[in-house]
Amino acid sequence: MYKYYFAAASQNFFLKQEPVEEILRERTQYYKSNNKDIDFWFVLSPNFIKASENIALNPRMNDSMAAIISLDQEFINWLKLRISFVQIGSFQSNSIFIFN
Repeated sequence: MYKYYFAAASQNFFLKQEPVEEILRERTQYYKSNNKDIDFWFVLSPNFIKASENIALNPRMNDSMAAIISLDQEFINWLKLRISFVQIGSFQSNSIFIFN
């Protein structure tokens, strides 16, 4: 079982109001320079948000949500401090995310 941590907000917030692309690009470069496997993903309209019991998201935002998901809880906590207008939480899954 894998435990994932996430920071969720509206797509508009992540894509237009915050420099999330720059943050993720810097994080990717850091991982590559340290020979570390990428353990985070940016997901539009994540399905797990509706099933998540540990966050109380604004109901009108559910259809236009986005999330940064990671296996690294410290990274998500850092994101919460860096981008204060996000909801954080966690969920478990039997499988690991794989994106090509």
